[in-house]
Amino acid sequence: MKRLCSIITKFIAVIVLIGAAVAYLWPASMSHISTKWVSPLLGVVMFGMGLTLDVREFGRVFTHPRNVLVGFLCQFTIMPLAAVLLVRLFSLPPELAVGVILVGCCPGGTSSNVITYLSKGDVALSVGMTSVSTLVAPVITPLLVKLLAGAYIPIRFWAMFLSIVEVIILPIALGLLIKRFFPRFSQAVADYLPAFSTIIITVIVMAVVAANSGSLHICGLTVIVVVILHNLLGLMLGLLAGKLLHMSVRQMTAVSIEVGMQNSGLACSLAATHFASMALAPVPGAVFSVWHNISGALAAKVYSHANNLHNNPKP
Repeated sequence: MKRLCSIITKFIAVIVLIGAAVAYLWPASMSHISTKWVSPLLGVVMFGMGLTLDVREFGRVFTHPRNVLVGFLCQFTIMPLAAVLLVRLFSLPPELAVGVILVGCCPGGTSSNVITYLSKGDVALSVGMTSVSTLVAPVITPLLVKLLAGAYIPIRFWAMFLSIVEVIILPIALGLLIKRFFPRFSQAVADYLPAFSTIIITVIVMAVVAANSGSLHICGLTVIVVVILHNLLGLMLGLLAGKLLHMSVRQMTAVSIEVGMQNSGLACSLAATHFASMALAPVPGAVFSVWHNISGALAAKVYSHANNLHNNPKP
């Protein structure tokens, strides 16, 4: 079973891509799972994240605040501003514009920690950045969305705040409590959680893609191009920020991946919950969920090679 889970985790990009393709080509296959399931499913993923977090990692914020702060600032400046730039550059309609901006305003994705590990980057820094950005997301994400997307649709700050608390903070807190009081249980399931999360994320993507398969025929190529550019801008500008601040190669790797990989599942959840009148709003989040796993796998190979060269320079 552990070997199967390892294979599922290793091929997360392929699994999510296949799931999205099936949902797009045969949307009826997902008729029993509506977008209303997106938030509860994401909560399950966040619960799993809580089970794997080490509370001691939060101490890194106080012992090494500079690097975590850099990652935090890059996360909530580069991606939101890049989203606005792309929305205007491609003259996206309001429904897609809101979805792209929503992705940009979300915290770092949980898979960034796995990709950083595969890239031989600073995993502790990655976990610290993900944890901090996730914990402040209930305030920062609605605030940024209101500021940057308020021209397209009225944004209910407190409603979005409560949604993020319910879907992100409470499940993570529950996971932390379970790990604290039932450590044997958390240790027993630790090896299976990445694979389990992969399956849940795939189901979320399939539900959103199936619900919008008809619209994707019309705007699919544009959304894909925008999402790819958004992700690549995050990866490159995150790397540049680390270099300008004289971080180590491992730290630069962590910041680049953290900035480029968003919690797009949260974007899908918020779009489905708060922008129901905008049918296409969840689509950028779903496409991002597919693409950033592909780009993450490719980035892991490039960064891993770079870190190997840096750690073992040729004589």
